[in-house]
Amino acid sequence: MRVVSLLASATEMISALGADEMLVGRSHECDNPDWVRDLPPCSEPAFDVSVSSGAIDAEVRRRLSAGEPLYHIDLQRIRELRPDLVITQTHCDVCAVTPADLERGLQNGACAIDARQLALSAATIEEILASIQQVAGALDLADRGHAVVQAERRRLQAVRERTAAFRRPTVVMLEWTDPLFAMGNWGPELVDIANGELLLGHKGEYSAAIPAERLREADPEHLIVAPCGFNLERSLREQPVLERLPWWRDLRAVRDGNLVFGDGNRFFNRSGMTISQTAEIIAEILHGVTFGAPTQGVHWRRPDLRATA
Repeated sequence: MRVVSLLASATEMISALGADEMLVGRSHECDNPDWVRDLPPCSEPAFDVSVSSGAIDAEVRRRLSAGEPLYHIDLQRIRELRPDLVITQTHCDVCAVTPADLERGLQNGACAIDARQLALSAATIEEILASIQQVAGALDLADRGHAVVQAERRRLQAVRERTAAFRRPTVVMLEWTDPLFAMGNWGPELVDIANGELLLGHKGEYSAAIPAERLREADPEHLIVAPCGFNLERSLREQPVLERLPWWRDLRAVRDGNLVFGDGNRFFNRSGMTISQTAEIIAEILHGVTFGAPTQGVHWRRPDLRATA
């Protein structure tokens, strides 16, 4: 079977199922495992995403209001790759390619793609695990899918058991900085598994923009900033954006050195095979426990507050 995955989490699932040889094309966001970067990309952002977080948010809102695409799909390349299956997602109109993006290209005169389509949607851990089974079923690897799901359950349970004896600190996770977005979807479940008390954001609900004052009122012990689509280095560049808030340095997490920037793109915002490692990362941030090699400085970092004082 030949598969074009236009969803980074699905690409991870295919690899976890031991079906690397089936992948023939990817999205511009697919980066895990590293070797998939060698596959031909079949999508790209429809606008410049190197601009500020505020400018990105404004352009996304404008394009959604105007019915303009957020992604361009290279349908000609997809046809040349002759896939049997094309994977997209329906959970969010913003975060990755949707079936509507493919349809828009066809409406613009492109020839149809002779391939089955699978669109995934996941807002909770259980739905992510169900997506693994969906992908496994589409690849005729149902037994492998069951084994992968069970392994993920065991890994998440290990985090819960390892952190159960610790005091439960308060946490806020931000998925965007301008404006502030409190992380929802499966993020609250991962905090709970790592024995933290999430103050903003709700399980299974979309991440949502909040007034900045909500963060000030919550005043968490720990603050994790992991903007959607941003790797660690790009996330760290959001520090000055947050420091514009006049009360920023009065936040307990900032005062106590418990402000953390994380790799949102690969871990905190991706509904794929990294969710268990994300729970481990949160446990390391909150309680100092590690699962294998420490990930501080690799997948998350405490910023130097003196540099911008």
